[in-house]
Amino acid sequence: MYTDRAAVVNDLVRYGKRIAQEKLVVGPGGNSSARLSRPEGDVIYVKASGRCFEDGEPADYIGVDPRTATVCDGSLKPTCEIHLHLACYAERPDVHAVIHTHAPLATAYAMKGEPLRAFTPDMVAVVGDVVPVVPYVPPAGMELADACRPLLRAHSAVLLMNHGLLTVGSTMKEAFYRTLVVEEAARTLLAACGF
Repeated sequence: MYTDRAAVVNDLVRYGKRIAQEKLVVGPGGNSSARLSRPEGDVIYVKASGRCFEDGEPADYIGVDPRTATVCDGSLKPTCEIHLHLACYAERPDVHAVIHTHAPLATAYAMKGEPLRAFTPDMVAVVGDVVPVVPYVPPAGMELADACRPLLRAHSAVLLMNHGLLTVGSTMKEAFYRTLVVEEAARTLLAACGF
């Protein structure tokens, strides 16, 4: 759980750069957020629209009120996927970080429309038994958030058909490692199929 604004923003910047280094997004694609827990009410810090992870600075992450989806800390516009992020926090009180990437191999696997079943002990331990798939929904709206809601209740990673990967965690580190594990699983399965 994050209770310090600086810790939230520093983790968002640090793991944003790692997302870019791992080539899980291109340009300003993808987004991440973390929940700041405060007695007076939570604030969700999220990557601003049009900002690139690799160039990320603290000012590129803005605070959003989860009850109203309005900016309460900063002057930039939040990611177009703000409703997807807020849905994750609404469904899972244990979640304090959300990462949405366009991980290329996970995205390729998601195009099959089949859940990704765990096949290694590490995957079971880090992600769970299965990563479900949400059929294609146009990005950047309530429709995608609503499609993910029921799956988020029981899963820490969700494949988005033709769109990418969504992971959640108690920290940015946990959500990031879940992203890496799913991407590596997709790489292994595609290699096994001779691609």
